[in-house]
Amino acid sequence: MSDGLFITGTDTEVGKTVVARLIVRCLVASGIRVAVMKPVAAGSIMTPDGPRNADALSLIADSNVHLPYAAINPYCLAAPVSPHLAARDSGVTIELPRIRENFRALQAAADCVIVEGAGGWFAPLNDSEFIADLAATLALPVLLVVGLRLGCLNHALLTVAAIRQRRLRLAGWVANQIDPAFARLPDNLATLERHIGMPPIALLGHDPSGLATAQLPGEAVAALQSAMRKQLT
Repeated sequence: MSDGLFITGTDTEVGKTVVARLIVRCLVASGIRVAVMKPVAAGSIMTPDGPRNADALSLIADSNVHLPYAAINPYCLAAPVSPHLAARDSGVTIELPRIRENFRALQAAADCVIVEGAGGWFAPLNDSEFIADLAATLALPVLLVVGLRLGCLNHALLTVAAIRQRRLRLAGWVANQIDPAFARLPDNLATLERHIGMPPIALLGHDPSGLATAQLPGEAVAALQSAMRKQLT
């Protein structure tokens, strides 16, 4: 069975896709067969091939294991709103067994599967399940992307506590400076490191263009690979 990683964030628009793409690029460059998955995407455009999500397409472009789009993004929803609302608008119900089945197909084709969630840890998927349930269903180590802005301490520490409560492995966290005017950055990073119990695997500086200057240190990618190989207990 292949390795894998589930990427979540402290909120929406905190850089999950940027971090996922950086990881994918590093792994591909090292000769690993990398598949990607965006199980649920809210916000799509209509193309000649059907609805497509921009984040899912960018992940696919960086990966080197290609399966049908529907396997990678089984729920491509039109409205850019909470997944449960977008699904309701589209007349569908997001079902975790369907996602798990597609994930298994990706696992069988690759050495590693990088899965990006939607929104934050408790973004609703349907009337009773959340992104947290999706991560638990796939039983993957979790990487948390922390958007550095006012309020991030509360959001990050609540998310870490919820991940650990599910007994999922926290593979690490990435600090992403989405607010260039964020005050007391070193103090906030030190607070997060102390309470999470580990330093960030990377600190990404503010970059409106997304991937123009961002990069992950080689030791960070090595640490993630090690975390992905460890079986959950």
